[in-house]
Amino acid sequence: MKKNVYQYILSIADNSLILGQRLGELCGHGPNLETDIALTNISLDLLGQTRSYFQYAALLAGDDKTEDDIAFIRIEREYRSILLVEQPNTHFGYVIARQFLFDVYHLLFMEKLQFSKDETLSAIAKKGIKEVSYHERFSSDWVKRLGDGTEVSKLKMQEAINDLWRYTDEMFHVSASDKAMISEGIGVDVVALKERYYAKVTEVLSDAMLEVPEGKYFQKGGKEGIHTEHMGYILSDLQYMQRSYPNMKW
Repeated sequence: MKKNVYQYILSIADNSLILGQRLGELCGHGPNLETDIALTNISLDLLGQTRSYFQYAALLAGDDKTEDDIAFIRIEREYRSILLVEQPNTHFGYVIARQFLFDVYHLLFMEKLQFSKDETLSAIAKKGIKEVSYHERFSSDWVKRLGDGTEVSKLKMQEAINDLWRYTDEMFHVSASDKAMISEGIGVDVVALKERYYAKVTEVLSDAMLEVPEGKYFQKGGKEGIHTEHMGYILSDLQYMQRSYPNMKW
């Protein structure tokens, strides 16, 4: 039971960890000061949620494991984040498209996780849902602003949506630990969120004067630890201090 809960926590928290790391790369590089600070704050929100999840996971793991061990000392195949969140910051349109496609899912997920039979996961969801709700509003507004903006912004926004669309279906892939936790009333049945997700995404894209991609081919693998080439570069930065100075403490 503890093993399944531990793996389930990783499948949730790793998304926030990796996306938070990606957004952290943008600090000082936003298109304007206000947006730069907003993206940095979203990154901090996600990393704060990650800490709550990993502190709980460390208790379940035992053996004096810490949240830092879980965050920094795993190998690439042990991370359970979806492929979407590891995609690079190609340009601002990609940053917003990636954030939007994840945020819509994340908000639907947290709404359901609040009712988990696991009191700790429920508490984390109830605490974090206000932040996630803001993230979804922020990214949705930017999709509309860019999509219904200039000819160039519309082109770049559509390009990003088209390229990242292939990673959306993985959010609704159910892993072995997911199945175990759903049966216990602890996990969220993500399949049940799929219709609402695509309806919401379609609504926002329509308001933004953008086309919904027609592609039916989707990529997956992140939930099973099989990542894109981008993941290794993310981890080389994320893990540098702990790998270079083992057992370092602040």
